[in-house]
Amino acid sequence: MMSILGVAGRTGVQDHLTLAFPLKSAADAKALAEKLPALMPDLAKGADAVGTVHYSRFVVLSEKTLIFLADFDGKLDKFLGDLANNAGPAFDAVLEHVDGPPPSPVANNIEAFVTWAMRHKLSPIAVYTAYPTGTVQNIKSRAAAAGITSEAEQLPFLVILPLKSGVAEIALEGVFKVAGTKLVDAADTVGTLHLAQFVLLDEHKFGFFTVYDGPFDKYIQDFAEKLGPIFDLLFKFVKDPPPTPSAKNADAMTKWIAEHNLPPIGMYNAYPGLRVQDVNALLAEADETRSAKSA
Repeated sequence: MMSILGVAGRTGVQDHLTLAFPLKSAADAKALAEKLPALMPDLAKGADAVGTVHYSRFVVLSEKTLIFLADFDGKLDKFLGDLANNAGPAFDAVLEHVDGPPPSPVANNIEAFVTWAMRHKLSPIAVYTAYPTGTVQNIKSRAAAAGITSEAEQLPFLVILPLKSGVAEIALEGVFKVAGTKLVDAADTVGTLHLAQFVLLDEHKFGFFTVYDGPFDKYIQDFAEKLGPIFDLLFKFVKDPPPTPSAKNADAMTKWIAEHNLPPIGMYNAYPGLRVQDVNALLAEADETRSAKSA
């Protein structure tokens, strides 16, 4: 079951966070890019302890902004509180470089951290999940019971599209209202997209953040072929876009997206190696088992 859902109409157990940290200076952005990788093992332990995080990753958006992305189960305020409690030191290190941070240590100031984070989260235009009813614990337990092992690679996709103007930002909301159903159908045929957030950013930028089954070139080729018309529409609002139609210019689209794809810091994955098709098969099998028992 796949869905793309406006914020007001979202259903399922998963939610998505885009948290923007306003940085003090360009020097702080550089310092964080150097500091964060060493903090990721502790953050991963914290995410494991929380037990509801599907994926998370940091990305330095600019000299002014660091972004933390997370896909998780449950309510946002509870998730933020759990994160502060279990991964506080990692966020304390980040907040040293933030303009107007909440009090630290955040593990001792959870309510203040949650309040601050709720003010600094960015609301997406739309979100997507390939398995909206699959919780982290359900997926992991089913995979363990089935003895599934895989060397499939799940990769972060952090593409920033520079928009032409503020008018384009307003228009994009209308694009997703019109094209949402088509995007779902196309993503279904691609079959390698786990989760996605479509987020308007500062400075006339649009973030397209996903987690997908690699490799990169195959992923983009599939996008160009099966989601080409939707991207052709999006590119109308983008500065210096690749040539369209995308379906006939897949190589150019791949090159353009690679140039606009930012490097992640600290990709966390709750169930590494499981492809979209693996997860959906595990959940379908669980549904069939429950149906058989209730018959």
